[in-house]
Amino acid sequence: MNDSAPTPAPRRARVRAPELIGKGGWLNTGGEELTLADLRGKIVLLDFWTFCCVNCLHVLDELRDLEEKHRDTLVIVGVHSPKFVHEAEHQAVVDAVERYEVHHPVLDDPELATWKQYAVRAWPTLVVIDPEGYVVAQHAGEGHANAIRTLVEELEAEHEAKGTLRRGDGPYVAPEPVATDLRFPGKAVVLEGGNFLVSDTTRHQLVELAEDGETVVRRIGEGIFREPQGLALLPGGKVVVADTVNHALRTYDPGTGAIELVAGTGKQWWQGSPTSGPALDVDLSSPWDVAWWQGKVWIAMAGVHQLWTYDPGTGTVEVAAGTTNEGLVDGPAAEAWFAQPSGLAATEDRLWIADSETSAVRWIDTDGVVHTAVGTGLFDFGHRDGSADQALLQHPLGVTALPDGSVAVSDTYNHALRRFDPATGEVTTLATDLREPSDAVLVGDEIVVVESARHRLTRLRLPEEAVRVEAAAYRTQREATEVAPGRLRLDVVFQAPTGQKLDERYGPSTRLLVSSTPPELLLGGEGTGTDLFRELDLNPEITEGVLHVSAMAASCDDDPANEYPACHVHQQDWGVPVKVTADGVARLPLILAGMDG
Repeated sequence: MNDSAPTPAPRRARVRAPELIGKGGWLNTGGEELTLADLRGKIVLLDFWTFCCVNCLHVLDELRDLEEKHRDTLVIVGVHSPKFVHEAEHQAVVDAVERYEVHHPVLDDPELATWKQYAVRAWPTLVVIDPEGYVVAQHAGEGHANAIRTLVEELEAEHEAKGTLRRGDGPYVAPEPVATDLRFPGKAVVLEGGNFLVSDTTRHQLVELAEDGETVVRRIGEGIFREPQGLALLPGGKVVVADTVNHALRTYDPGTGAIELVAGTGKQWWQGSPTSGPALDVDLSSPWDVAWWQGKVWIAMAGVHQLWTYDPGTGTVEVAAGTTNEGLVDGPAAEAWFAQPSGLAATEDRLWIADSETSAVRWIDTDGVVHTAVGTGLFDFGHRDGSADQALLQHPLGVTALPDGSVAVSDTYNHALRRFDPATGEVTTLATDLREPSDAVLVGDEIVVVESARHRLTRLRLPEEAVRVEAAAYRTQREATEVAPGRLRLDVVFQAPTGQKLDERYGPSTRLLVSSTPPELLLGGEGTGTDLFRELDLNPEITEGVLHVSAMAASCDDDPANEYPACHVHQQDWGVPVKVTADGVARLPLILAGMDG
């Protein structure tokens, strides 16, 4: 028997959690409306997410083990907080919850009401509420699963002892499954014999369809793939597959049925990991599409906002373009910024890119220079045809090279097929009334569109004339933060998880990168440093813009006896819309992990 006094529970800031409200109502609850009072006695983890955001999808996967292991004490609630107009549609949220296999209650908050109540500034953000209804921690970005696991275990022990923990089933009610041949297909390619190969994303397999685009010939790779997306034919007839959630590339041989892992370790790439080397030794991050160009497989590495290449001849991978910073910056490949590149199409002299989060069509030339054809940045989108410098798209996921040198764009959140013609510099609309088109392939004088949210391939004739569409221009609903001109103190709040400390064995364990759009917004304070705070000097002549902030912190187990402590990387990118006003704030706190004291 141990007579020593029990270890006191750690002291935590206690802030009463605001109520959960959202006009779209609740999903995965069997039609029940939930309140925080209904969840009293449970540990509640709010996951503020939006389905366009690849980092949010990473966090969904990070939380699956935690959700399973603590299902009798922990309730995860997804708070869907849209960036794009399409994401505010209730049916689109219903589709996304099924598409990404979200197995917990989801609050559809199209007007960002709960987001504002919790002062959230970034997707994804995680908020932990204790069994008595108090907020005890907030985390932004990826890499926090271990810290949250530790906190959940502490809260279980603390509230079990107090008698305030309620064990038992949570409020999740699984929806009824729907039978269709395809379920949220992602990409397609035409095989040498004329059949279609489709990535059947939500069912984690490939499906070969006959030339009619409807008859199932065979299903491929069950138990091997996880949410596969991009497909590309290689010289010789094999198909390379972007095995997205496995962070890998595989090849499939239609002749023999053989599937082979050719790149990736199965682990997600993190800052500081190798960016080149033997393909099976280097981590990848959510490869979303692939294309054969210039003798290599080019990879739209959505998870880190870059393009990579895989060389089958040498069996190596390397970064080809992008810095991992999220945004829209053209120029030499090593200096360009992308934002979740999700579609690729190759011609002889250029590689077209659907850069989804900037609602842009980009391209890279054979000299390695990145250009933008359509799109202006992270927060401007819509459906507007005309001159490319004025035209607007909404989160396109696919591009398809056409024989005349133009490119068809699967304009996913506008439910449309668009066209950009470099010869005229014009953007037009080819077809509407598609449902989340994510890719398209040419078959003779027809184009076959992957209608992802209608679970089918749709065959269209390429029209002689464009469709007329009433123009619409949007900006994200996120409210801009009002900041004062002159000196602005930026604080990234990071508290190492219980039992861990900052890993400073090999130098600084933190990194902060700051820039702005337009660049003239910052007169000082931009650039990279190792402190998680920065004095910024705002230009009083620029009234609005976006602050781009990227922060990383590495923490390790705080046990001197352990020669090889477990370490964890926490990272997040923020794009903070700001308005410069005389009565704005002089301090901008961004929470990476912990609570802002």
